[in-house]
Amino acid sequence: MPKVKVNDIQIYYEVHGEGFPLVIIMGWSENVDWYPRLIQELSKKYKLVIFDNRGAGRTDVSDMKYTIKLFADDTVGLMDALGISRANILGRSMGGMIAQELVLNYPEKVEKLVLCSTFCGGTKSVPPSQKALDMFIVDESALSPEQIARMAISILFTEDFIKNNPDLVEFSLQQILKAPISIKALVRQAEAVMEFDTYERLAQIKVPTIVLHGKRDILIPPENGSILAKAIPNAKLVYFENSAHGLIEEIEKVISVVLDFLA
Repeated sequence: MPKVKVNDIQIYYEVHGEGFPLVIIMGWSENVDWYPRLIQELSKKYKLVIFDNRGAGRTDVSDMKYTIKLFADDTVGLMDALGISRANILGRSMGGMIAQELVLNYPEKVEKLVLCSTFCGGTKSVPPSQKALDMFIVDESALSPEQIARMAISILFTEDFIKNNPDLVEFSLQQILKAPISIKALVRQAEAVMEFDTYERLAQIKVPTIVLHGKRDILIPPENGSILAKAIPNAKLVYFENSAHGLIEEIEKVISVVLDFLA
């Protein structure tokens, strides 16, 4: 399994396909195992680089305070280690927050920006629904990795999709459980998200940007997509009417929109 030293940690990464680089930044608790369909399709057109964020999957946890800026520094460090001077950047959920920090701090590194299921943080963002918040008001230290994974499933997919696609949901569950995040890292990543706020700086983003959001996202409500798109100059906004946080319900359409935008 390929790893490379970046800052104070060893980062696990994978490279798929050939062409202009496309770096995918994963969300809170996520790792490279979570979205195989996305990797399969996007790597047909691009040199796709995907990796486990600090603390997630097979990447080191480390004892540093986690911040979204630190995750962005890690991402750029990985790009440098792989000899990638400039790339398209796709970030989903927490990865979209990391992508915002990356383009704001290292604009020369970004060709085009894709922000999926994410927000700007701070007081300008719309908080999670009560249903989503209720899922997190538990003692996670008492939960097993499978219980935590099932919590993730309930946020990634709509209830209807879970009920009608048991095989795909079970496959996704097993993917999540391949390299589950530790409680320690889960909490640290969450603390980084809670401190994140880019709203006042979003006007500085000058690269072509598209914002993708599911209308049935209960973790990061869809209004956040509009807030981002209005604050980022000339950003394009695409909603997916039947999708939750993972955008899996309409994944073929999502892939088509991303490829059209990056072309």
